[in-house]
Amino acid sequence: MTFANRYKVLPLFMIAALLVTVSRTSAQDEEFEAVDLPDSLAEKVAGLDPEKIDFIRGPRIFQFAGSHERLFDRFKNKSAAEIEGYIDAMIRVQELNAFNPETDMAAIPLNTEDRGFNSWKTLRPKEFDTPRDDGPINVNRYLRAGPKNGIPTFFNMPIAMTPEDLVAGDVDVAIMGVGLDTGTGYRGAAYGPRALRTGTIYGGTGMSNLPHMHTMVSAFNELTVVDYGDVNVDLLSLERSLEHIRTMVREVAAAGSIPMIVGGDHSLMYPDVAGVVDVYGVGNVGVIHFDAHYDAGESGSHLLSHGQPVRRLFNEKLVPGKNFIQVGLRGSWPGRAGFEWMQQEGLRYHPMAEIEKNGWDAVKERVFREALEDGPEHIFISFDIDVLDPAYMPGTGTPEPGGLTTREAFPIVRGLCASKHIVGFELVELNPLVDPGYTTAQNSNRILYECLTGIAMRKLGISDPNYLSPLTTEHGHDE
Repeated sequence: MTFANRYKVLPLFMIAALLVTVSRTSAQDEEFEAVDLPDSLAEKVAGLDPEKIDFIRGPRIFQFAGSHERLFDRFKNKSAAEIEGYIDAMIRVQELNAFNPETDMAAIPLNTEDRGFNSWKTLRPKEFDTPRDDGPINVNRYLRAGPKNGIPTFFNMPIAMTPEDLVAGDVDVAIMGVGLDTGTGYRGAAYGPRALRTGTIYGGTGMSNLPHMHTMVSAFNELTVVDYGDVNVDLLSLERSLEHIRTMVREVAAAGSIPMIVGGDHSLMYPDVAGVVDVYGVGNVGVIHFDAHYDAGESGSHLLSHGQPVRRLFNEKLVPGKNFIQVGLRGSWPGRAGFEWMQQEGLRYHPMAEIEKNGWDAVKERVFREALEDGPEHIFISFDIDVLDPAYMPGTGTPEPGGLTTREAFPIVRGLCASKHIVGFELVELNPLVDPGYTTAQNSNRILYECLTGIAMRKLGISDPNYLSPLTTEHGHDE
């Protein structure tokens, strides 16, 4: 039996993505205009091999120096021999970094003869269970069961197992967990769904659901919300998990419900958005992306990670740039090249620098305006919890100081979900293993609650993104 027959190599969509990456890198190298050398340096290297001179004039030096000016400055006090040795070292490092077909694996082989090859994503047949009518199933024994009692579900809501349950129950929102954290080097986000189920302090308590105080709207009275269980993943392969996640998100959206995904790391953004786009069509879905990082990286040997989903969506042309809004970027990534790429693609971004310059209220209204006036009819919200300052969200893999506060984040999420037709929502990067005092899980639950409240407001005809109930904003006793 040959290797090719016994083992499965890269799936077609991964090969296509690899070809896009390779062709784009080659094109960028060809388009780069070689930099002129300073006279003093040109004189020193005049006797070197022309290929070495071309190397230091080209784009491949950026990984070593960041800019040609910085590299040339390093050469100022070096002799011609020392400069040549430095160039040789850079070339040698790049050769060692590159893929070597004689020693490296282009793909991880899988044993396709394993009878359980797809067991991780095989759904349980209905025939294995006692027959029942389609529709949500309440797993509470008591009429007024609280969040600390019984079988834990998201917001203490009933469960649904199939698309038929969603349709029969006329479900508005189906919350689903995806315990995937193989897209990041920081393990623990896989336990995010469990943390939010077992620790919720909001949500149904049987027959009584109190309203959101700011709006006097009760999401759990106005909406039919269910826990749609967890999407299973291949615990050893991010790539194998993607298509199944996309299928399950598409299943919920096609049933007419809003998929609300609880992760899991941010590599989920690619299959989550793609699954919704499969239903509503390419170009018809906009994305509002809350994050400290722009997650459009293109470097690295892996084609998808928690730092690359935006680039993947754009490479596959699933979301046009004009339909993409980012809020909360800060830190040191992206650099100049990343911002230039976003401008070229037409993305609208609102880093913390803009908030520092113009104030949060002005930026929030700008986001509302872009989403309401210029955006498409359907919106998917991707909420990476590290958009908030670590004071509010310490339990995450890549915290970044200087972020949004809860007082800023809650109203904009609620307002967007009230004013736009939300077709999907994800909350990602919650890592309960590094969450001291349950702060992160509590605030994450509140983000979901704000979105649900906004969806309920829209269902009631309240579409003003800044709506607040006069009952709670005015006591009525002013003279």
